[in-house]
Amino acid sequence: MATTTCCLVRPDTYRDSVELMRVAALVEKVRGVSRAALMMATPANRELLSGAGLLDATGAAAGPNDLVVAVAAADRAAGERALTEAARLLDEQAAVSVPSGDKPAPLSIWEAVAECPRANLAIISTPGAYATAEALKALKRGLHVFIFSDNVPVADEVELKRLAAKKKLLVMGPDCGTAILDGVPLGFANAVRRGSIGLVGASGTGLQQVSCLIDRLGEGCSQVIGVGGHDLDERVGGLMMQEGIERLAADPGTRVIVLVSKPPAPAVARRVLDVARKSGKPVVVNFLGGDPAAIRGAGAIPAATLEDAARAAVALARGKKASTAPLAVAPKLAAAGRAKARRFGKGQSLVRGLYSGGTLCQEAALILDEAGGHGHTTIDLGDDEFTVGRPHPMIDFRLRNERILATAKDDATAVILLDVVLGYGAHPDPAGALVPAIEGAIKAAAKRRRGLAFVASVCGTPADPQGLARQETRLAAAGVLLAPSNAQAARLAASLVGHRRPARHRRPAQRKS
Repeated sequence: MATTTCCLVRPDTYRDSVELMRVAALVEKVRGVSRAALMMATPANRELLSGAGLLDATGAAAGPNDLVVAVAAADRAAGERALTEAARLLDEQAAVSVPSGDKPAPLSIWEAVAECPRANLAIISTPGAYATAEALKALKRGLHVFIFSDNVPVADEVELKRLAAKKKLLVMGPDCGTAILDGVPLGFANAVRRGSIGLVGASGTGLQQVSCLIDRLGEGCSQVIGVGGHDLDERVGGLMMQEGIERLAADPGTRVIVLVSKPPAPAVARRVLDVARKSGKPVVVNFLGGDPAAIRGAGAIPAATLEDAARAAVALARGKKASTAPLAVAPKLAAAGRAKARRFGKGQSLVRGLYSGGTLCQEAALILDEAGGHGHTTIDLGDDEFTVGRPHPMIDFRLRNERILATAKDDATAVILLDVVLGYGAHPDPAGALVPAIEGAIKAAAKRRRGLAFVASVCGTPADPQGLARQETRLAAAGVLLAPSNAQAARLAASLVGHRRPARHRRPAQRKS
């Protein structure tokens, strides 16, 4: 419907990417606006905006130190209203960040360290092209680094992490979404209780799921160290996971160590597991889809799912024997699922996973494959290809809601599988944002004389700002079948379709998991 693209440029202005995503989401609520994006006008970002049809001549002329606001609107008037609203929100946030009478915020790492000489950690959230230089400055000042930025070249990551290893510092990231250090959450993280279980992971939502399940089981975390999704790449060599293990081994507050990642390259796995073996502490390892034999060979405990890893760690922290046998779906929940499955029509046979967390998405895909399902799909809507010019789906649910409604129209869809992630940085009311789409999809299916089941798990704790019980109650009232973990949700979804036969002429699947 958009016919006009409008851009506003703020010269020499930098804002945190999370703040920009929040403003973009609010601007898209302006009547007549279909898309909005706020980015630093680096060459790469201008190319992204251009590809998304969101760049006019004003935005194209912006420089890398400028902030560009881009909107697509039904007409010029709507576009101007959106730009005015964006300017108001940016000014409002600036006023909150620098209260009247306070000193202005430091403009460099040097100024920040001079102002706070006891600081030992720098958080970097610049466009990826500029993150390496800032990280190097921080490392040279003896600071640990948390790099939230993505699109940092792997060669730069190798350089940064080799330097950090020499200086016995941590580089978390690039593209690190989650950490909890000494009880302080960084990035997307949950309000988990303090305890004796230390986590190191190349997985943001994987760490969130394990830490939340540990909290729900009554234990807590000493440290949660995210190292970025590329750390166990052969080129990086697991340098920071090794550093993280050594730190947890030396930490008197850590009794049990948990490692979370996709399967590393064999040589990297050997190095990481050798460090784990030397830690002298019980280690639980969840390398999703990896070979458990190598883990057992290193004296560690392999866990097939994030839930299994959390349960094993809690048992060990309590001085008990760890069990990683998968949990069955609770009888009452399974019965509720069967009742919904009886309403499926002929040919409804497939599970469609629409995820905001990449690791949760991968875990569900593995479980659906193991259940013998063919044609099921899972999509990580937080993947870069879906977030060009859009906020992350843990913040903004519009893209996922559009997918829910579109997926429900596929006559082969029987189950829509979702994750709902709470915590700092996430949407303030995920259930409230999802329920209208869920109810709309169920009604649309009913008009076509078809049943439709929604299965989900909520990754969160009672202490999270969104309120775990409030979120679960809202989803359950909308008819969502709620499992206590992502693994159990995937198993329940697989069980509902069982060996149902697919429709002969169903619509094509979206993307194979």
